[in-house]
Amino acid sequence: MDLFDWENFSSTPLSHAPYEHVIVSGFVKPEALREINADYPAIEDTGSFPVEGLQFGPGFQLMVDALESEEFRRAFEEKFQVGLSGRPTTITVRGRCAGGDGQIHTDSLGKIITILIYLNPLWHDSGGRLRVLRTKNIEDVAAEVVPSGGNLLAFLRSDHSWHGHLPFSGERRVVQFNWVANKRNQTIVFLRHRLSASVKHLLRSAKPSKAKRQD
Repeated sequence: MDLFDWENFSSTPLSHAPYEHVIVSGFVKPEALREINADYPAIEDTGSFPVEGLQFGPGFQLMVDALESEEFRRAFEEKFQVGLSGRPTTITVRGRCAGGDGQIHTDSLGKIITILIYLNPLWHDSGGRLRVLRTKNIEDVAAEVVPSGGNLLAFLRSDHSWHGHLPFSGERRVVQFNWVANKRNQTIVFLRHRLSASVKHLLRSAKPSKAKRQD
C-alpha cells in the first residue's frame, strides 16, 4: 500500500520564515490513514512514547517501516537541502494530550529535522493545533496545523524554531520522527521518553479508585 502522497509533498514549497518548515495537508493517504488508525497502539497516558516499547498491528508497522525507508530520507534531504545519510533516527508516538501539553519550545539541540504526522481522523477543537511561531509568543503565529487527516509538519530545528499549541485534553494521535546528530542523541531521546513513560504509568497505577476518593 502506498502510504504517503509524495506528489503533494514535492509540489509544496519549503517556507523559510520564520524558520525552514513545510506543511503538507493529507500527507498520509486516506486508505492508509484508516489502516494505521485501526492498528494504532493503545496509549492510555499522556506524553510521548518510544515506538520500541509499544504494541501495535501491521497497519501501523507499515508506517514505521516507511518512515525508516531510503525513499523517505531522500525526499526530506531534497526538500531541506541537508544530508541525512547515516544519521540516527527516533520515532515517538502520542495518543493523548493533557491540558498542560503544548508549551512553547524549539526542540532539543541534537535534533536535525522534526517531522510530525497527525493521525486523528477529524479535529474540531480550537486547542491542540500546532502553531509555527515567529517568537516565543503563542499568539505570534506564522502558520497553524490542524492535527488530523494525515497532515504533516516538518521543520529544521534551530534556536528560533518556536512551536506550541493552545491547551487541549483528549485523544490526539501524532507520530514524531526525527533525524538526530549522533547515537548519543538517539539514546538520550529514547531514555528520556522511556523514563517519562515509566513514571506516568506508576503515577496512574498509584491513583486511588473513584470509590476511595469519595471516602
